[in-house]
Amino acid sequence: MRRMFVFMIAFSLFLTGCSTPLVKNVKPSTEREQLIFSEWEIPEYFIPKKMHVIGLGDSLTQGVGDELKKGGYFGRFTDGMNDWKGIREVTVENLAKRGRKSGQLITQLEKPEIQEEIKNADIIFLTIGGNDIMKIVKANLFELKKLPFYKELGKFEKRLNEVFSIIRGLNGDATIVMAGLYNPLSIVTDEANEFGEIIRDWNKTIEVQTILDVNSCFVPVTDLFDSNQNMVYHTDFFHPNAKGYDAMTQRFMEKLIECGLPGLSYGEMNRQG
Repeated sequence: MRRMFVFMIAFSLFLTGCSTPLVKNVKPSTEREQLIFSEWEIPEYFIPKKMHVIGLGDSLTQGVGDELKKGGYFGRFTDGMNDWKGIREVTVENLAKRGRKSGQLITQLEKPEIQEEIKNADIIFLTIGGNDIMKIVKANLFELKKLPFYKELGKFEKRLNEVFSIIRGLNGDATIVMAGLYNPLSIVTDEANEFGEIIRDWNKTIEVQTILDVNSCFVPVTDLFDSNQNMVYHTDFFHPNAKGYDAMTQRFMEKLIECGLPGLSYGEMNRQG
């Protein structure tokens, strides 16, 4: 267990730093993406909508590690929305930041300018929790056991509930899309199984929160980053690379179809365009 966390502290050094810009007007890169974005038919009476999409949370939504500078999964997904039938225009604001923890997210959500963005949002993408876990690693490197992670999980659960409460107090209609966590240790050590169990339990907490919210969608990504067999990691061996973000984008599209997001193309959102 101790050797496992030596790897963990090395990964934690990459959790602060640069931002990654978005690239506009990128077309879907695969036939599968083109099909998902364009397959819905539009009623004759439908007026195309203007959509406002925001990103909240940490480096995964910011797009850190994307060597192609396409803004990670968030940039890829929102760029693809420009090709959706029924969408007249997509405006995007990525408010995520590398290294952000759940408590820091709550502080951010209390700022008037951020609240204004949330009020105007039709879709909110969110990743949070990975840095809460890394905080435990850095604070208890030489005496780490499973218990501190579960103590922190209880606190994280309360903070995540507060995050959703703040968002819903400002905007009851927006669809919240939240990704789960993954286990980067699977690429460097065979001692990752115990940490994998911790990740699964944190993911259960995140999924339950989205279920309770009703108008939210949980997107699991653990299996996409189980080992680096498909070369999906950035050179820091922590964040996804462009290929990893491609895989995340595909998973987001598939899960959002299951969650009913195609309804957006039929004008079924309660918010006015």
